[in-house]
Amino acid sequence: MSDDKVIQWKELLKKRVSSLKKVEKTEEEKKEEEISLFTKYYSEWKGGEKRDSSYKNIPRFYYRLPAEDEVLLQKLREESRAVFLQRKSRELLDNEELQNLWFLLDKHQVLPMTGEEATINYDSFLKVGEKAGAKCKQFFTARVYAKLLNGDPYGRISIMQFFNYVMRKVWLHQTRIGLSLYDVAGQGYLRESDLENYILELIPTLPQLDGLEKSFYSFYVCTAVRKFFFFLDPLRTGKIKIQDILACSFLDDLLELRDEELSKESQESNWFSAPSALRVYGQYLNLDKDHNGMLSKEELSRYGTGTLTDVFLDRVYQECLTYDGEMDYKTYLDFVLALENRKEPAALQYIFKLLDMENKGYLNVFALNYFFRAIQDQMKLHGQEPVSFQDVKDEIFDMVKPKDPYKITLQDLVTSSQGDTVSSILIDLNGFWTYENREVLVANDNDSSADLDDT
Repeated sequence: MSDDKVIQWKELLKKRVSSLKKVEKTEEEKKEEEISLFTKYYSEWKGGEKRDSSYKNIPRFYYRLPAEDEVLLQKLREESRAVFLQRKSRELLDNEELQNLWFLLDKHQVLPMTGEEATINYDSFLKVGEKAGAKCKQFFTARVYAKLLNGDPYGRISIMQFFNYVMRKVWLHQTRIGLSLYDVAGQGYLRESDLENYILELIPTLPQLDGLEKSFYSFYVCTAVRKFFFFLDPLRTGKIKIQDILACSFLDDLLELRDEELSKESQESNWFSAPSALRVYGQYLNLDKDHNGMLSKEELSRYGTGTLTDVFLDRVYQECLTYDGEMDYKTYLDFVLALENRKEPAALQYIFKLLDMENKGYLNVFALNYFFRAIQDQMKLHGQEPVSFQDVKDEIFDMVKPKDPYKITLQDLVTSSQGDTVSSILIDLNGFWTYENREVLVANDNDSSADLDDT
């Protein structure tokens, strides 16, 4: 190759290299270019400008909760909630408006009456709705009217039933607003401390609790709150939805104490009544022989008829929250609620957890035998002939009829409606004896009834 051609190639290469050289970009410029390219390609991948124009108009729907150190935002949120609840409260019917509604309904009743029940037809129902005012508009709909139809030959509804429906709705909204005032987090649920404050401030408005000493208030509040949390917070999250509180009957039972003429029988069957709370707390004090405010396993063994097995009590102290091996009043309340309500799913869940020693989620023959052996030992101590486990095991599986013939799950116990009987057979000698002699007891009851009829 001639020297001229070599020089020519050299020059061409130099020009090419120099044209490829670029000015070095700064890190910031590189980052901006990277973001720009990413945005461009991401938009193209997602459809870019081809999207529906409404996509740009979607309103913001998520607002994070203010952090603990954001005091101003927290105050703003609290004030906003308070104003909102006040506005909702003003939308409810007051006593005067309810009286006016009753007057209008009575004025527009349609004859003939059904017995002593005043009724109204749909035309009159709509007329009352027009005269009752804007607050009542939500109640005067075809849907509400249809709900209250009860086979009247003229297609009418009972005025009293409709008025009770309105009263119930107003009460539910009032109560929800009242509970929401204690919802510190503003998330639609109450923590234990929130519900404690609500009940503590409710006590002075309940005439049936007038006789309670103020020194007992904290124990009463603890007793009342535990029932809500035991049944409505099965996962033990430490909070309950306000909707769940309104849906259950516990609040009705609590507010029933406003009735100054509540019968003695109703008070005794109501967990929230003063006699009931004093009974439970009195039992706790009687069991606490060393007066240290806590219950040891030995002290708890005297609970009820004193026939709970040692094996079951061992499991209670293994699974439940204790302090240096002793049980406090709050844990004791869960124990009492479980044993006094053995038909309820929440109570069965509590007992099932104790019976399920290996946390397998089911009870097999080994678990049943383990607990029933303690019943057999107690029978020997009382001079009774122990019952064969094989017989009891067969009866339990026949009663429950589990999906798996060798395993009994919690759902099997709940579905069979025999959970209370099965748990009594396995943990309590007195419960087993009652089951074993059920036919004799029924016969004795029938004989007693016959004797009363003769007299």
